[in-house]
Amino acid sequence: MSRAILNDLTELVAVLIGDGYQVVGPTMSGSAIELAELTDAGQLPAGWSVDTGPGYYRLRRRDDDAVFAHSAGPQSWKTFLHPPHRKLWSADADGAFQAAEEQTPRYAFLGVRGCDLAAIGRLRDVLRLDGSFEARHQSLFVVAVNCTEPGGVCFCASMGTGPAAGPGADLTLTEMSGHFVAEAGTDAGHDLLARIDHRQATGHEADDAYTAVEAAADRMGRAMPEVDLRALLADNRESAHWADVADRCLTCGNCTMVCPTCFCTTTEDVTDLTGDHAERWQRWSSCFELDFSAVHGGSVRSSEDSRYRQWISHKLSTWYDQFGGSGCVGCGRCIAWCPVGIDITEEVGRLAETAHG
Repeated sequence: MSRAILNDLTELVAVLIGDGYQVVGPTMSGSAIELAELTDAGQLPAGWSVDTGPGYYRLRRRDDDAVFAHSAGPQSWKTFLHPPHRKLWSADADGAFQAAEEQTPRYAFLGVRGCDLAAIGRLRDVLRLDGSFEARHQSLFVVAVNCTEPGGVCFCASMGTGPAAGPGADLTLTEMSGHFVAEAGTDAGHDLLARIDHRQATGHEADDAYTAVEAAADRMGRAMPEVDLRALLADNRESAHWADVADRCLTCGNCTMVCPTCFCTTTEDVTDLTGDHAERWQRWSSCFELDFSAVHGGSVRSSEDSRYRQWISHKLSTWYDQFGGSGCVGCGRCIAWCPVGIDITEEVGRLAETAHG
């Protein structure tokens, strides 16, 4: 497939905005790279990288102006497709019922890495019958970015989701020194590329981009053990290892909040002080919440070890039964943003060692 060279992203962002998209991409915000609306390409985090580890995330200045040389931040694109809090309906004392009038933004995502592109696909498998998600997804334009500098907690190569972005993007970029190698993946991507200034990539430039992405696969900070994850989790429900994890886990739910594929929600009914007006809201929930599995008589999973086991078993094992694949894309967010530094790849490795001990 032919590739093009873009010298910068100024025109790309401007054309997307002109087409009526709300462009969302990485920006500098305080002490983290966060996803936010872009009004011009100058808001991208030029010259910034991050150092990550278990329970660790720090910005670091670079000696160049690369804008995508940072690994995943605390947010994922799920925030925009599957909002953390949204109104479902309202009702008044006279019985009048009104469904929420939800606006459907027309998003263009700029800078979606391979792991997150796979996560969007996983979410669609789960939420395709959710009208709100589907409306946002159908109007979505995706500019993916091939990863050339994986972070310390990245393990997408071992999950088969990166560092090269897979199918599903309208346009895919590889950031090289001083330019971007672009490749259209859809008719919409070809149309956009035709309307912005570019030149044809030489064979040498295309080869260099391919080599840079291939080399990134060997520089992952982590790797998931090469075992049958589905069987390992299913066969070790009673392992003593879960108690060891529970001694460290705070059941805070950080891992589920930053995970790009966790999708669970709950509903809350609220009223005003008079009791004459009621509303129902949907918000993200977590299997680490004590009330998440509550039924008449109490919670099904009241212990810390049972709740951690539920999360990791669903993510890596029973997700196959429900949706035909793994629920983990190897982004490493759950490792970086765990306050006690629990590492999902290490825990699976230890479980495998115990099981085959």
